[in-house]
Order: sequence, then C-alpha cells, then structure tokens
Amino acid sequence: PLSLSCIFNLFLGRNLQLLGKGCQSPDQGLNPGGREVIQNSKEVLSLLQEKNPAFKPVLAVIQAGEDNLMQEINQKLAEEAGLNITHICLPADSSEDEIIDEILKINEDSRVHGLALQISETSFSSKILHALKPEKDVDGVTDVNLGKLVRGDAHDCFVSPVARAVIELLEKSGVNLDGKKILVIGAHGSLEATLQCLFQRKGSMTMSSQWKAPQLQSKLHEADVVIFGSPKPEEVPLSWIQQGTTVLNCSHDFLSGKWLQIGSPGIHGHSLIAEDVSLLAAALRIQNMVGSGRRWLREQQYRRWKLHCLKLQPLSPVPSDIEISRAQTPKAVDVLAKEIGLLEDEIEIYGRSKAKVRLSLLERLKDQADGKYVLVAGITPTPLGEGKSTVTIGLVQAMTAHLNVNSFACLRQPSQGPTFGVKGGAAGGGYAQVIPMEEFNLHLTGDIHAITAANNLLAAAIDTRILHENTQTDKALYNRLVPSVNGIREFSKIQLARLKKIGLKTSSPSFLQNQGVQQKIRLSISPADRSVQRVLDTNDRFLRKITGRGTQRKAQFDIAVASEIMAVLALTDSLKDMKERLGRMVVASDKNGQPVTADDLGVTGALTVLMKDAIKPNLMQTLEGTPVFVHAGPFANIAHGNSSVLADKIALKLVGEEGFVVTEAGFGADIGMEKFFNIKCRASGLVPNVVVLVATVRALKMHGGGPSVTAGVPLKKEYTEENLQLVADGCCNLKKQIQIAQLFGVPVVVALNVFKTDTRAEIDLVCELAKQAGAFDAVPCYHWSVGGKGSVDLAWAVSEAAHKGSRFQFLYDVQLPIVEKIRTIAQAVYGARDIELSSEAQSKIDRYTEQGFGNLPICMAKTHLSLSHQPDKKGVPKDFILPITDVRASIGAGFIYPLVGTMSTMPGLPTRPCFYDIDLDTETEQVQGLF
Repeated sequence: PLSLSCIFNLFLGRNLQLLGKGCQSPDQGLNPGGREVIQNSKEVLSLLQEKNPAFKPVLAVIQAGEDNLMQEINQKLAEEAGLNITHICLPADSSEDEIIDEILKINEDSRVHGLALQISETSFSSKILHALKPEKDVDGVTDVNLGKLVRGDAHDCFVSPVARAVIELLEKSGVNLDGKKILVIGAHGSLEATLQCLFQRKGSMTMSSQWKAPQLQSKLHEADVVIFGSPKPEEVPLSWIQQGTTVLNCSHDFLSGKWLQIGSPGIHGHSLIAEDVSLLAAALRIQNMVGSGRRWLREQQYRRWKLHCLKLQPLSPVPSDIEISRAQTPKAVDVLAKEIGLLEDEIEIYGRSKAKVRLSLLERLKDQADGKYVLVAGITPTPLGEGKSTVTIGLVQAMTAHLNVNSFACLRQPSQGPTFGVKGGAAGGGYAQVIPMEEFNLHLTGDIHAITAANNLLAAAIDTRILHENTQTDKALYNRLVPSVNGIREFSKIQLARLKKIGLKTSSPSFLQNQGVQQKIRLSISPADRSVQRVLDTNDRFLRKITGRGTQRKAQFDIAVASEIMAVLALTDSLKDMKERLGRMVVASDKNGQPVTADDLGVTGALTVLMKDAIKPNLMQTLEGTPVFVHAGPFANIAHGNSSVLADKIALKLVGEEGFVVTEAGFGADIGMEKFFNIKCRASGLVPNVVVLVATVRALKMHGGGPSVTAGVPLKKEYTEENLQLVADGCCNLKKQIQIAQLFGVPVVVALNVFKTDTRAEIDLVCELAKQAGAFDAVPCYHWSVGGKGSVDLAWAVSEAAHKGSRFQFLYDVQLPIVEKIRTIAQAVYGARDIELSSEAQSKIDRYTEQGFGNLPICMAKTHLSLSHQPDKKGVPKDFILPITDVRASIGAGFIYPLVGTMSTMPGLPTRPCFYDIDLDTETEQVQGLF
C-alpha cells in the first residue's frame, strides 16, 4: 500500500494538472458525484430560465488574499452551470470593517443571489457573520441557517457545502456511518457545528478536537473515521492514527499545496479517501446558488403576505383622530416593507414610520400579474366631505387584517394649506386612519416642498429670460448664454436640443457668430402670456394678486398642489417620462403666439434633479398595520385629483394576482372619477375592476332639499333626526352618480358611510334604492367606529364585484375636437343641455388646436358642490347651459382644462383657522390639535 504522503502527492499533482491554466473542462477534476451535481444544477437553471428568460443568478465571492486556483475553480464551475460570478478580491490583511463593508454592498445588491466568503478561519468573527444576509449565505455559515439545520429545517436553509461534501464522499466510498465514532480535528465554528449535526443524523457518535488538545492521541486511537478540518501540524505524527481508520481531509489548504508538508511517508494501513472535498464542495455551492435563485424567483411570484396586523381596541365614544393615532404604535417601516415583499435595497427609510420605494421594483416584478384595481369615488359632497379616505382605509383594513387578502391603499398627499385652514388633515378618521397622522399631514418626506422649489425655479427662469432679453443686444445675450471659457465656447446638451428645434443643425458655437443667426436664440416671451405662477403650500388670499417691484406686471401665487409639476408627478410612469413631461410643459407663448416650453428655457434638467426623490412613492401604514402608499396630490379642479400612477402600478405588483389596490379620486364621481377614467387610466394603461361609491345619509338629505350645510356651523335638526322623505328625495344624486360610473362599464358598489345619528330605517332605505338604481351591491360601513371589522361586508361585496368582470371603456375619443369633448362631458356626465363658450375660451381652443394640442383629454375645472356650475344647485340639476369662461392647458401633464366659472387656485384662511388648536408639547414633542 502507498503511504499517506504518496497518495496526497499523487492526488494533488493530478488536480493541479487538470485545474491549472491548461484545464479544458471545468469538471475534469471532479469525481462523478461532482459532475452530476453541476449537470443537475445546469438542468434546473435551464428550466427556471424557460419561464424567466432574463433570469441569471449571480454568485459573489469575497476573497481576502491570493488564491487564484480556487478563484479559477469557482469561475469555471459557475460558467459550466450557467451562473454569473463576481469576485471581490481584498488584500490578505484586510480589516474586519473592510470585509463587512463589502458584505453590506452585496447584501443590498438585488442582482446578487448568493455570497461566499473566502477568508481565513480566524477572520470569521461574529460581526462578519452577523453582517451576512442569511438568504444569500450559500455556504451556510450564519446563525440563522445553522439554527434551521439544527431544528430539522434543512429544506429551508443553506447547508455548508464542505460538510455535505464530507458526508457524500464517505458514503460513496462505502463507509457505513451508523454507529461509527467520528473524530473531527481542527474544524471551527459553523463547519464544526454542521459536521456534528449531519453525522448525528447518520447515527454516528461525533467527537471534536483541536490539534493541540492533550487528549488528541487517545481520541485518534478510538476513532473509526478522522476528518481533518484544518492543516495537520508537523508535530502531530501520522502514527497516532490507527490502522484501518478512514481519513478524509476537508481543509481548503489541500488545493493550495500546503498538504505537501504533512511528510512521514511509510505509514501503511490507512483508508485515505482520494477525492478532494474542496472540489465537490465548490460544486455543491453552485447547487446552493441555483436553489437560492429558485427561492428568489418564487418570492417574486404572488403569495399571501405574512403580515403582522396591529390590534385595535375601539373605545366608545370614539376619541379624536389624533388621540386614536397616538394610541397605536406603528410597526417599523422596514418590517412592513419586508412583510409585503420589498427588498432592503428597494426602500429609503425616513425616520421610523415612513419610507420611499424605489422604482427599480417595477423592473424586478415586471412579469408579476397585477392585482384587482378598485376606485373609491363619492356622490356630490357637502362642504364637510363624506369620508372617501376613511372608506378607502377601512376597506383595506378589512381585506388584509380581517380577510387575509393582500391589499394596498393609494392616497393623495394632503396640502398643508387646508390642514391649517378649515378642512383639517386627510389621513382618514376614527379607527380608519393612516398613522402617524401628524407625519402624514405635515411635510411627509418633502415631496410638496420639492414641487414648490421646482415650480418657483421655473417661474424665476421665465422672468429672468424676459428681463435679460429686454435689456441686452443679440450679441451680448449670445455671449452670456454661450460663454467663452478659456477661449472655448460650448453648447450645453439642452441648448443643442433648442437649436435643433428651431432648425439650426449645428453643434458649433462659431456658426452663430452671424448677427441674424444670433437673434434666433431669443425666446421673445410675451409677458402677458406666461402661464406659470409662483406657488406656496399655505392658504394666503393676499397672494392672489401681486404687482412686481419696479414693474407694472400683475402676477399671483397659487397653492403648491395647483402647480402643473404636481400633475406631472401624478401621471408619470418613470424618471425618463417625468423628465420628458417637465421639458414639454408650456410655460408661456412668444410674441408670435408659439408655445415656449421648459426645454426652451433650458431648465428641464434642473427641475428633474429637484424632483428625483419626489417621484418615489411614500410607504406608510394604517391603524391595523396594513400598507399604504401616499404619493402626489394634484388639485381636483384644475388638475385630475388622483394619487400617482406609479404608486398604483407598484402596489398592483406587490399585492399579486389575487390582491387588491384601492385608490381614491377627489371630489364627487362626476369630477374625480371621470378624470380618473379619462385622464389617469389613459396615462397608465390600467383598467379598473370596481368603483366604490361613497354616500352618507347627511349628503343625501342635503340633495333631497335639506337646509344648507356650512363648515364650522352645527348641523340643523333635519340632519340629526330621522327623515326618510329627505333621504329618498336625495337619492336622485346617488342614482345619477351610479349611472355615470356605468357609462364607463365598471360595476359599482355603494358604501354607505354610517354616522351615529343615522337610523336603521334610513340605512336600509339608501341600500335598497342604490341597488334599484343599478349598483352591484350597497353596504353600510362602520369602520370609523370599529376599524376594518366594520367594513368586512364591503370587502366581500367588492371582491365579488371584481370577479364579475369589468367592460371598461373611455367616455370619448381623444381625437375628437376639443369643443366636442367638452360637450360630451357636460351632457353625459353633468346632465347639461349644452355648453356656452366665451370668446376668450374659443380663442384659446383655436390656439391649442393650431399648436397641435387638440388631441389631449379634457380636465374640467368645475365646482365640486353641484353637478352643475352653480354650487347651490343640489340633487340633479336639469336643462342648464354650462358656461366655459376660459380654457387652459397643462401640456406636460397631458390635458386641456376648461374653466367653468371663476376658479380660485389660492385658498384663503377662515376667521378661525385650525392653527388656533394646533400646538406642540415641548416636553414630549407630541403634536396636539390636528384632526
């Protein structure tokens, strides 16, 4: 028989020859078992890629020190199996923190599905192991994977490839492990623990020892099988190993050549397994990688969320909204994000309870089927509002917390103006709220501030260009717009785009030295035809009209949410699309009546930079811990009044095919819902499944002829006492709003938002009349007083209606003339006999048509307090002429908006604003008085 030393030398030489630079095949040095592992991995990966062609798992190996041979083995085996591999090579003396920095980068890279550490045993500190993400730990060294193995959950964890290779090689060599005494020498940490666990499962008695242990010789005498977990020191003689003992080396140093030092030829009678553990382990790591990729793909597919819902303990009487909000402790937002399937690198956390979600999620989930799409709209409201936000939140709390159905609410971000004015916040109410409500209503993550900054930069750019063109010659203007720096003039990228637009096909500034050509760089903006006003997120009536210092130009401020940039944010579907929309915003007309855009001003890139974070939806949660996106809040009169397309699209992917996304449209169905269908759905390409139409007994009584309702004034007795006749008469408005939804082919479920003064007879009457009017169902809702439990019936009704199917259609063809589209909305939706255009409106329509904007959808700017243009006309007004006083355009957002009467874009504060009650406890830093 050959000595141990001779066998080691022969085997090492064979592997070095096969796996060195001249190796032609990555698996030539593998035993048949290793080749089979690679082949099986390749076949499994091919099957996964048949259904997911773009999928290719990536293994990252962090290596400290030079080990080119092992690097080459990993590379060749990965290529053979069809994986990608990336090596991060660090110096051998890299510190713990340097290694951890690299681990954290890999953890956050969603393209990488597995991470292996090729570092010295002494470098495997607890800090390094805790930094490693368990789901990427394909070497099975983390506590999470070891814990699952010990508990018997080997199918749900990664098991050390080295330990698995040891077991497989012993069994394939004919060693019966049952009842054998196994001695593992020189192994540390996870390898030692995994070997002990696996051997015990095979019925073996396992002993462990380090090389310098005083009992080593006696243990070697007892052992049937000896496993070398690290290189044998020279002072330990091979003669200590009994004849007939099976010896297997699983030290990585075997391949590096250090095993040539074990010396002492001439020792006979040992059964050395002449197969290399490192090679088989490398193959098994590839197998783990494929398993990691399969698990990752499975997680991208629809699954029921394992959501930890927050328990409610409703009180009676119901406390104030802020008291309820503060009594509930929200989950950490990173916990919520993980529960709903977001990856760590897909969220940007703001504090403890808010996070932005990155748009990269859409690419990751592009093959995921969308969930059901539900719109919450309302009947024509009282000035107090009828609770659409509260119904939206109650519905998703019912679906997710009580029916275990994935659901997402998508809400608009409220303006701070009304929060400090008379309306208060918009986080829902009672036990159906978004929390923390003070963070929802104040600042959030700064999106509205970003819009304010971008809008005002644009306004300043317009005034600046007018000023400098009025005060400089062509040559002086040109020299300042295209300055010579170190004797060289260069156009910026956006200036080149402007030259191309006006027909100058040149990139050479010298071409524009000609005086006549230089004049073409003027925009010649007509000051009277600029359309961008400065904005502020505060109600301030004294900014409705201002006069510029040193000029006679009249101007105004708008509320920030009236900015076209807000509408752009709400309708965009990508960063690229947002930049293009910002660039094509028409900010003025020139003196020849041609449109001047943000691109012409050269400000598009700067606007996009200011908006680059605002485009990411904001993740929050309801009182019961279910997810909410809060994103964008365009005006519901001069804009379309809906939350963002991006929030809806991301939510539809996250809930999966059987889930629900519930979004809300501003004002009544005649305004918010009509714009949702004709504007938002055109922009998004999404098709709604159900409309939830919110009604209240209070609003129906008003439409039935009840006294006027005024914010801040107590309700008359007609609203607090039973009056079936008023309710029945007012249901004409509910019936009309149901018919409007049916124009679009979408089933309607009426949600009656119940107040404590409503009687059972009134509730039953409304539900019965709603179903007679064509509603799929009508359900009373009690979420305000008890949370999601009070909207379970509504959730069931919505689910049934969604499965009925939608025959969605647009109300009009955008190719129709602008006037015909306005007339269609006025007659089919509002019930008008006809429209009447002012001369100003007709002139604007002619101009927009001539400029090529005639094929845009229509966004009617009309009072929300009546189906007609007159706020005091309740119920269903008939036979009226709808006056169109003006027509304006939001070209970047993508719609034309006719004005029906006078439309204020800067609210004022009431006599007693909400801010009288808002305060801060300076001891606890808690906000008080919000509602």
